[in-house]
Amino acid sequence: MKSVHSVIGTLMILASGAAVASDSWYLGGTLGYYDLDSEHAITDDFQGSQAGLQIGKQFGDNMALELGHGVNVGHDDIDVTSLTGLLWMGSEAANWRPYALVGINQYNFDNASNLVAGHDDKSIQLVAGLGLGTMLNDNVQFRADVRGMLGHDEDGEDIGMQLSLNHMFGKESAPALAPVAAPEPVVVEEPEVRTITIRLNVEFEFNKDTVLAVYGDQLEAIAAAMSTYEDIELVLEGHTDSRGSDDYNADLSDRRAKAVKAKLAADYGIAASRISAIGYGESRPIDSNDTDDGRARNRRVVGEMSFSEVVVD
Repeated sequence: MKSVHSVIGTLMILASGAAVASDSWYLGGTLGYYDLDSEHAITDDFQGSQAGLQIGKQFGDNMALELGHGVNVGHDDIDVTSLTGLLWMGSEAANWRPYALVGINQYNFDNASNLVAGHDDKSIQLVAGLGLGTMLNDNVQFRADVRGMLGHDEDGEDIGMQLSLNHMFGKESAPALAPVAAPEPVVVEEPEVRTITIRLNVEFEFNKDTVLAVYGDQLEAIAAAMSTYEDIELVLEGHTDSRGSDDYNADLSDRRAKAVKAKLAADYGIAASRISAIGYGESRPIDSNDTDDGRARNRRVVGEMSFSEVVVD
């Protein structure tokens, strides 16, 4: 009996040392098959099916201890009482979890017709086995295992299989996830963009290509915009009044446009490569060449540039 006591002691240590954070009880039914050899208290090999009940306690996520009792199905020969410890392996979240079991069986042969004469009508066995289990829902557990049984009182070695269906009591269900409100749609406002146009109109004295200082503000505004927006290019168009030959006026208008270009490059640091200068002579008047005021307006260099910028409140 010393080995039986050792098994019971081991089961008690496992049970007492297990965590109790998720303890639960379970009650279930069993259906098994066993093959007992002739070394036991009966005279011949014996195969049969067994149905029973068991009650168990789960310790933490990985250990359980259960007490069961079964009777032979279709015969009155044998009943068995068992004390079994289970060690679950793998993650509790897995669909199927393997487990190992160890325990003791006590067979009762009170009504066995083939009991060995003079033999004790009870037999103790050591049990070990492996199985798989799964949770069918939050409270119902299904298990299937194979067991090897070693007789304590005899030298016989037996095998068995058992199916278990258990209902768990006190098992904590996973908390229901609180509904998550749909996020409010994010309204992205398009930034307000405005287009800015800067016009340059530099007038010249008769037969001159000198840029007068009075136009400094216009030149500074053009230069500031070109410094801020470096992709902007500027086209300068030079013009004259109608006095003089066409060839002379074409050359004079070209010199006036280039004079404004040189002023922007020299005084304001604008790259000359970003500025084009074109002379149109007297071909594009904007006023009459019959009056002094009209001719003064026609002697000009003009340019225009537009750019967009985001409005900041």
